[in-house]
Amino acid sequence: MLTQSETRWSLPPPSCMLDPAVISVLARSFLAGEPIADDVHMRAARTLGRPWRWLRPLAHRYVEAFAGRTRPRHRDVVQFLLADDGFQFAQSKYGHEVSIAQWLTEPQRMQPVPAARRWSLPVIESAGSLAEWLSLSDGELEWFADLKGLGNKLRNPKLQHYCYRILPKRSGGIRLTESPKPRLKELQRRILSAILDRVPVHPSVHGFVKRRSIVTFAAPHAGQQVLLRLDLRDFFPSYPAARVQALFRTLGYPESVAGLLGGICTNAVPRNAWDSRPQEIDFKQWCEARMLYAHPHLPQGAPTSPALANLMGYRLDRRLSGLANSADAVYTRYADDLAFSGGAAFNRGVERFSAHAAAVALEEGFSVNHHKTRVMRQGVRQYLAGTVVNQKVCPCRRDLDLLEAILTNCVRSGPASQNRAAVPSFRAHLEGRVSFVEMINRAKAQPLRALLETIEWNQ
Repeated sequence: MLTQSETRWSLPPPSCMLDPAVISVLARSFLAGEPIADDVHMRAARTLGRPWRWLRPLAHRYVEAFAGRTRPRHRDVVQFLLADDGFQFAQSKYGHEVSIAQWLTEPQRMQPVPAARRWSLPVIESAGSLAEWLSLSDGELEWFADLKGLGNKLRNPKLQHYCYRILPKRSGGIRLTESPKPRLKELQRRILSAILDRVPVHPSVHGFVKRRSIVTFAAPHAGQQVLLRLDLRDFFPSYPAARVQALFRTLGYPESVAGLLGGICTNAVPRNAWDSRPQEIDFKQWCEARMLYAHPHLPQGAPTSPALANLMGYRLDRRLSGLANSADAVYTRYADDLAFSGGAAFNRGVERFSAHAAAVALEEGFSVNHHKTRVMRQGVRQYLAGTVVNQKVCPCRRDLDLLEAILTNCVRSGPASQNRAAVPSFRAHLEGRVSFVEMINRAKAQPLRALLETIEWNQ
């Protein structure tokens, strides 16, 4: 028995199907302005040269399908048209009469989601406007965005946009730093300051956010009965370029502009970066990392990557925050470190909660490094991001004693005697470690600062 839909619409014979070019141009007319049904109908009628009766219902279905969502891509609208029963029926009946009467040459307008309209983002509605905003020529913009992936096929490092450094992790695995060269870094900083910094992040996020720090990340967990710590595996490369482009479309930028912005902020590592494998890195891990980084992703080392990761992780943070609230727990995140804590009720079900949180992360495109999962109760040291939070946020005593010993030996025997790991800038390294202690507890850092200032660096 035929359904109501099947009796109303009949399948179009192949001879009556619209030219794919007509469907493509019609989709572009839908995207050329605000997603308001009357405006969509008007643009489509101009494109086809006639206000076909089936256009208005089609415009309403289009708005209903995409209203309140991220601006769709051109291919998404084409797929919508091809799957729409009413449009299919119109093709079967009028396909031989429908043609393009006018190409809409207006640029696509900004279409931010409702929340983004109050963020005062720069209006950029075409590739030419983006090139002008970044003070680039059209050719330079295409070169830096590299949407065709030509850069990762070049073997000459001078022509590549990034410098690479591959290091083994102490916990196993590979850490790849991708440092953009000065010109690209300048473009990324422009995008960061003018666009990304204006978009608020989830309240649970504390990494790479102004007026938040490791202290604000750890403070909500001080004095809790149990602390659960999870670690996300391959945090930055887990964000593909398509997800970055979708974020810029959510902010309202047309597909062409969002694609170029995403290209500037992502990278695919060329093959020649993997030519030399350090002996301490396992061959299997080396091959897995090479495959992972071969696809366009957020590069660890670009100034835009932390902000983009925080914004794209909004859904993850919202779900984990809700999960924590349901378990009478507190949730915070610092980059790839997730922390949950609570009282007696949370303590009783913390192992089951850990499995639920890992499942949520997996659904959002991340995997948890289960070797780093820790459940810490009050009977042991509750260690979080270099701090101890059993009673209040304070530096780890063992780390303090070790740093004091290093500084003391530097005063007595010279800094070269303590730089056993051959750190390139040992002075800046020690300065950073002392500043970290100062951020947590200024009183405990005073004697360390005094020792640091006593070191003679010209020995």
